[in-house]
Formats: sequence, structure tokens, C-alpha cells
Amino acid sequence: MINKIVIHCSATPNGREHDAAEINRWHLDRGWDGIGYHYVIKVDGVIENGRPEYWTGSHARGHNTNSLGVCIIGMDDYNDLQWNALRSLIDDLLYKYPDAKVIGHNEISKKTCPGFDVQKWLISIHV
Repeated sequence: MINKIVIHCSATPNGREHDAAEINRWHLDRGWDGIGYHYVIKVDGVIENGRPEYWTGSHARGHNTNSLGVCIIGMDDYNDLQWNALRSLIDDLLYKYPDAKVIGHNEISKKTCPGFDVQKWLISIHV
């Protein structure tokens, strides 16, 4: 059962487009079994599927079981299309998994990813 939704960034230059297929290649090159994220939000706001939800992610060491990984393309400066897509996706996932907690990768690792405070963002969109 999914109990966490972990938001990541691609750690690529802000505004430069990348997609799930490209991330899949990067992760295969690292010796992984394919893209580690379940969803990718592109610069144009399109939400792409990564690995299927039933397939355990490879996105947050020690937290992959029972979690979904969402990757937003960029480093720390996202456009309105991306913010709207992220909100829509998170709303859909919380409808599907109402007991899941939404967190940033930086809340469970020593990384800056996703480049913003997820808890403050959640408060700002649900007020």
C-alpha cells in the first residue's frame, strides 16, 4: 500500500526540457533497471509515466517500498505549467491513496531536491 509520495527534481538546468525516456536512459546507464520515478513533470507541464505504480520505485533509498516517486524537471525554478501539473498530479494521487504523506526528497535525505519546501507548498495550495 502506498504511504508516501516523494517529490524530486531532475537536477538539470531550469527551463531545459527532458523527458521520461531520457531519464530512463540515464538510469539504465547507472546500472539501474530503468527509470526510478513513477511520474515525470516536463517543463511544458506534460505529466509522463515512468515506471508503473505496481513496480517498486528506485528514487529514495530506504523509502522505495510503499512510495511513489514524482520528478519535476529542473533544479529549483519551475514555471506555472509545472506547478499546475504538480498540483493536479498530487491531488489525483492523494485521491487514489488518501493515507499517503507527500514529502520532498530533501525530507528523507541530505539532498536539496526538489529545490523547494514541499510542506510549505502543500499548505499554500490547500488553504
